[in-house]
Amino acid sequence: MSVQKVSVIDYRQANAANSLLPKPSILSSTGWSHLHLEVYQQPKFEIVEHQHTMHIIACGLPDSLEELEQDNNKTGERWLDGKLEQERRRAGDIAVIPAGISHRCNWNTSVEFMVLAIEPALLQQVGEDFVNPDRIELTPRFMSQQDVLIQGIFSTLRDELESGKIGGDLLIDSFKTTLAIHLLRNYCTTQPKLSSYANGLSQAILKQVTEYIHEHLHQDLKLTDLSAIAQLSPYHFLRLFKQQMGITPHQYILQRRIEKAKHLLKHSNLSIAEIAIRTGFCDQSHLTRCFKHIVGITPKQLLQT
Repeated sequence: MSVQKVSVIDYRQANAANSLLPKPSILSSTGWSHLHLEVYQQPKFEIVEHQHTMHIIACGLPDSLEELEQDNNKTGERWLDGKLEQERRRAGDIAVIPAGISHRCNWNTSVEFMVLAIEPALLQQVGEDFVNPDRIELTPRFMSQQDVLIQGIFSTLRDELESGKIGGDLLIDSFKTTLAIHLLRNYCTTQPKLSSYANGLSQAILKQVTEYIHEHLHQDLKLTDLSAIAQLSPYHFLRLFKQQMGITPHQYILQRRIEKAKHLLKHSNLSIAEIAIRTGFCDQSHLTRCFKHIVGITPKQLLQT
């Protein structure tokens, strides 16, 4: 007897699941390191047995506000790592499908859902300070429970995909490390032991990082670059920076950009549009929105004072 070959979905490739699903995704991320998001709207369907090269989190979405308020659930079955279960599938329920695990499912009605694909290497990098990377193994999870933190990450990533604003790479990096440590803590067979890092960042390291930020405000600063200066995993750097500075690196960078913009507005002949580019904002309107939010007035109003 011939053995049927199991299909493989690799979200590192464009349109990875198109051949297995009735319709292509309606939204798809590009260029996010270690992370990929797809948003689907599908009719009633059944997907054949397949495996993923990346870890997958699937999250169901309500078709309408009425469905969200009524908490109606869609039913269907999932075969996950050799086990079959009838799932609850309320809006916001998540399924966890580790890389390399055989999987198939069906839906008894039309559905909207999101798929977040995560490189196994991300968990290894974030978890290297806590546990042997060879022992990091995700636990499969059927779509019958909610996770508020993961729902929030899905929502923010989708918003980023739809709107795309300044500091996108830094924001994605922040959520990447938050998601990775959450998975390590709550969805892994081996629980990591967290280090306290009681001494925090040294003043010398903090100075190196802040000087780098000041010198590169016009660029798209990434959390991975800043953590590399500190020679820490992105998660530890994010945690220790906030512990020491009272704000996240993303918030610190935004504050420094606004301070530099204020200085240039008062002490240069540059236009507001030119200042926006020099301080790392997408354009003049983006600078104006952030400036008013933090300072309380627009750049134009500051020039008139």
